[in-house]
Amino acid sequence: MTTSPPPATHRPSSLPPSPSASATPSATSRAAGSPRDLVPGCVGMALVGSSVTVSRSLVDAPLFAAQAVRYVAAALILLAVARAARVPLSWPRGREWLWLAGIAGTGLVLFNVAVVRGVAHAEPAVIAVAVASVPVLLGLVGPLLEGRGPSRRVLWAAPVVVAGAVLVEGTGRTDAAGVGWAALALACEAGFTLLAVPVLRRHGAWGVSVHAVWLGAVMQAALSLCTERPDALTTLTARQWAAVGYLAVLVTAVAFLLWYRTVAAVGSGRAGLLTGIAPLAAAAAGTLTGGAVPGPTVWLGLAVVIVGLVLGLRDGRNRAPAPPASSP
Repeated sequence: MTTSPPPATHRPSSLPPSPSASATPSATSRAAGSPRDLVPGCVGMALVGSSVTVSRSLVDAPLFAAQAVRYVAAALILLAVARAARVPLSWPRGREWLWLAGIAGTGLVLFNVAVVRGVAHAEPAVIAVAVASVPVLLGLVGPLLEGRGPSRRVLWAAPVVVAGAVLVEGTGRTDAAGVGWAALALACEAGFTLLAVPVLRRHGAWGVSVHAVWLGAVMQAALSLCTERPDALTTLTARQWAAVGYLAVLVTAVAFLLWYRTVAAVGSGRAGLLTGIAPLAAAAAGTLTGGAVPGPTVWLGLAVVIVGLVLGLRDGRNRAPAPPASSP
């Protein structure tokens, strides 16, 4: 990791420009309004949705030890690719440490705890529906952190996406504890995006992904040492190691980078609508791995989510979101 960026001529043209690089208003507006800016976020959310099926293999695994390995591997992959592509990475400074630690603590540590503990008190659909409600929070709070008012169209579209996700995932049994874990999962999922807004401008998708992942690895390793057996990793089966590898490479290293690239390009409000893709991908992955074929309610939910995405993502097509202020 370097503390100063290499010459601009070393950056491959296929990579996103440095978040601190200057750009003309017209160029920025065109980039923000291009549908291609949404593609990375769509792919990232599809990968996140697929993780639901894969994560079932880790139900009986030591939680923190398995997650620590996942994030260590993802951090090493991100660092290796960034170095090979000569992408500049800077050390956080000042309050940036707090924002990045918040991303790691909420989106990488507490979120996994909430999901794993929540399914012990509630059916997975309950947790999934809670997480699918994140577009409402992002549509309201995200633009405020970016220094602008919430988009009326996004605020109208977000509940539509949530309603579709509810139809896809259905409802299920729960108790008071299950509701609490679901609420925590929702807050952590929103925090994963919202806490990145103040640091995306200086660090970009690469920097935020790398720092959040290695910080999350440190936190998970510390929790494993304090709460689990020293030989916890020796209990992992071959199938569980394969699941950890999939989560590390595709759901962490790749998905994080794609997601933050879209958030930086279109803003957290519009990007938040793409979280509606995750339950759709989860339903599809379940079917492809031998689950039941979706029924009429699921297909109706798919249609509702698509309508919500179309309504919300049309907003701001010709203007870019105001850049967030960088932390000192």
